[in-house]
Amino acid sequence: MLKIEHLKKVYPKSDRVAVDDISIELRPGEIFGFLGQNGAGKSTTIKCLTGILPYDEGTIEVCGYDLAKEPIKAKMNMGYVPDNHSVYEKLTGREYVNYVADLYRVSKKDRTERLERFLDLFKLRFAVDRQIKSYSHGMKQKICIIAALIHEPKLWVLDEPMMGLDPQSTAEIIAYMREHCAKGNTVFFSSHNLDLVKRLCHRVAIINEGHLIDCFDLAGHEENKASLEERFFKITGTYERRLFEDYVAQEKEEFRPDLDKQEDSDPGDAEQISEE
Repeated sequence: MLKIEHLKKVYPKSDRVAVDDISIELRPGEIFGFLGQNGAGKSTTIKCLTGILPYDEGTIEVCGYDLAKEPIKAKMNMGYVPDNHSVYEKLTGREYVNYVADLYRVSKKDRTERLERFLDLFKLRFAVDRQIKSYSHGMKQKICIIAALIHEPKLWVLDEPMMGLDPQSTAEIIAYMREHCAKGNTVFFSSHNLDLVKRLCHRVAIINEGHLIDCFDLAGHEENKASLEERFFKITGTYERRLFEDYVAQEKEEFRPDLDKQEDSDPGDAEQISEE
């Protein structure tokens, strides 16, 4: 479905190596999580594999099509939801989805049927004929998702899709990620949310300072789910800090009962002590 081999991206103005020798292969029918801190290289990797950024070395294949040699065919099999809402806000939601459907040559019949379903699924029917500039953050995210799915891509790529969303919107997106995967398609998404990744993903990769450090199964491997936080914090260099924070939190919890006892004591006791 997606095959990345020895991907390297250097930003020429700073000579900073943002992504260095990354290789990942995604399977049909899986949800794949991409973890890393801010600046680790997650978004750069995603922008390279979606064709937004050129890359310096390596190959990217989507459904067997080389992104560098056959970019149109590769992109026709891909849907992308960016971490910011890159939409034409003067358009209505319907106009924007139709614009994207035109780019992907989706028939009028298919786009109408799919849009109707998505509007009900994501509860956006009430706003589809309003200008996008009037939308809330969550509504903009939903219209971006609908546009990314209107051509039924085999590979669905999302960059931090749950950021800033309310629980209901998050649940709706998670449900469709699972449904999309159940059809034999692949979902690739970046996230900071370790609990979400543990609950949702079949596999996960951890990137740090542009290098792919670890990649392992989660589905059916409870020991890997249990150790995900430890692996992540060790790789990102925050393990010792997390241990310290946990220690401080534990100390506070152990100290709290004494405070509670003092609060529950008879005020007369304090008065008696002061009189003595």
